[in-house]
Amino acid sequence: MKRSLFDRLATWDNFLALLALATLAFALLRVPNFATGFNISQAIAGVSERALIVLPMVLLIIAREIDLSVASILALTSVLFGIMVEAGWPLPAAIALTLAGGALCGAFNGLLVTRLGLPSLVVTLGTMAMYRGIGYIILGSGSVNDFPDSVTDFGIDTLGDSPIPWTILPFLALAPVFVFVLQASATGRRIYALGGNPSVALYAGVRTARIRFGLFVVSGLVCAVAGLVFTARLANARANNALGLELDVITIALLGGISVFGGRGRLTGVFWALLLIATLRNVLGLSQIGGDAQGTVIGLLLILSLLLSNLIQSALAAIHARRSIPETGDHDGGGPPAPSTASPAE
Repeated sequence: MKRSLFDRLATWDNFLALLALATLAFALLRVPNFATGFNISQAIAGVSERALIVLPMVLLIIAREIDLSVASILALTSVLFGIMVEAGWPLPAAIALTLAGGALCGAFNGLLVTRLGLPSLVVTLGTMAMYRGIGYIILGSGSVNDFPDSVTDFGIDTLGDSPIPWTILPFLALAPVFVFVLQASATGRRIYALGGNPSVALYAGVRTARIRFGLFVVSGLVCAVAGLVFTARLANARANNALGLELDVITIALLGGISVFGGRGRLTGVFWALLLIATLRNVLGLSQIGGDAQGTVIGLLLILSLLLSNLIQSALAAIHARRSIPETGDHDGGGPPAPSTASPAE
C-alpha cells in the first residue's frame, strides 16, 4: 500500500530537520555575535572531529556494535603524528603511518570481537583505557606544539573568503561515500540485515564476521583522520586530547534516529542532529555557559528526543491501526467483518 503524504512527512528525520533549522534561525536572529563569519567558522571547525567519527559509529550501531575507544584512538594517533613530526619525519610519511596506526587500533578491536566473540561494548571499554594509556607511555603528560606551517594553516584557514574551515573538508569528502555505502549499496543492505537479525543474516549467506571486522577497521582509520584534524586545529598533540568525545558522538548518532538495538536509522537524520548540537553548543558558549552545563543540556536533549520519538511512533501506530479497521471490512468475503459497535440491547 502506498504511503500517504502525512506518513512521508511525519518522520523523525523531518522533525529533527525542522527543530535544527528553527534553532539555527533563532540563533541567527536573536543571539548576539552568532552570525559573524568568525563565529560561524569556529562553530563548524569545532564540530569537525565529531562529524568525522559519527560516520563509522552510525554503521557500527546499525550493525549492533559500538566503539567506545574512538576518542582514545584519536588521542593516540595525535600523539603518534606529533612525535613523528617532532623527530623530523617527512609529512607524507607521518600522515600515512598515523592513518595506519588508527587502522591497526580498529583491527585489534575487530579481532577481539569477531575472533574471540567478545562483546564490543566490553572490548572497546577496555581499549578506550589502553589506547590512551599507550599515548601517555609514549609522550607522558607533555605535548608537541611545534608543527609545520602547512599543518597549522590547514587547522586555522578557511576556504577562500568563505567562513568554511579547511578542517571540515575531510568530513564533506567522506560523508557522501558513507551515505552511498549505507543507503544505496549491497554492503549497506548487509549491514542493516546484520543489525536486524544476525542469525538470519548469517544463514542468508552474509559474511557477518568480515563485515563487523571491516567496520571496526574503518572506525579506527576515520578516527586517525580526526586525530590529524584535531592536531592541526589546535596545533597540539597530547595523550589527553578529546576526552569524553565518544559520548558526544554516540549522542549525535542516537539523536539522529539510529536505533540502539541495531538495524534501523539513516545518516540523513544524523546530519540534522549534528547541525542541531553544533548550533546549541555554540549558542550556549556565546551565552557564557560552560562545558559541563552544555553536556547537561545535550544529555537532556537526547533523553527528551528519545521519549518524543517513542510518543510519535506510538501515535503513528495508533493512526495506522484506526485506518486499517475499515479497510479490512471493505473486501467482499475476504476477511472477517469489522467488529460491531452496537450494544447487546440494540
